[in-house]
Amino acid sequence: MSATPSTAPAAGNVITKEDYRTVFGQLPTGVTAITGRTDEGHPMGLVVGTFASLSLDPPLVTFCVDKSSSTWPSIRHMERFTANILTKDQLPTCRALSRKGADKFRDVAYSESPLGTPRLENCLAWIDCHVLSEVVAGDHYVIVGSVEVMEAGVGDALLFKGGKFGRYEGIDIDPGNTGGVAR
Repeated sequence: MSATPSTAPAAGNVITKEDYRTVFGQLPTGVTAITGRTDEGHPMGLVVGTFASLSLDPPLVTFCVDKSSSTWPSIRHMERFTANILTKDQLPTCRALSRKGADKFRDVAYSESPLGTPRLENCLAWIDCHVLSEVVAGDHYVIVGSVEVMEAGVGDALLFKGGKFGRYEGIDIDPGNTGGVAR
């Protein structure tokens, strides 16, 4: 049985940026800080809500970056990065790395990854990667990273939905159906 929309879009309907953001804003995303270094060795970082697993064999990840980013070109040039999956307690770190400017790491604690990239302290996980490919898609770059080293931390993921940050609250919605498939 499929649901039908209450109002169908008119032929030739234009999808506005506002409509697009409203619809996709309903989908919760994890919050991940992508960190790397400049040619001079300075730490750089940006925050994405598009980080995802892409392939198990070989282990690959993907994320998207706006083409207007001033941070990504520096990280791209070094061809390696760490994906730091943020916890619900790392909203200040998220905000620091989301702002413009070169002083993003002023109050951000980190250590060195095996690839020489910044690993933010107290993350849910760290995934150290080499840039495998970059594709231009609309107003974004789609990045594919080859996973070299990964490590799990502890905590609950920081989520973003509808313009607000939050956390995951698991519930058991059907205790009788352990397979996760409707029968």
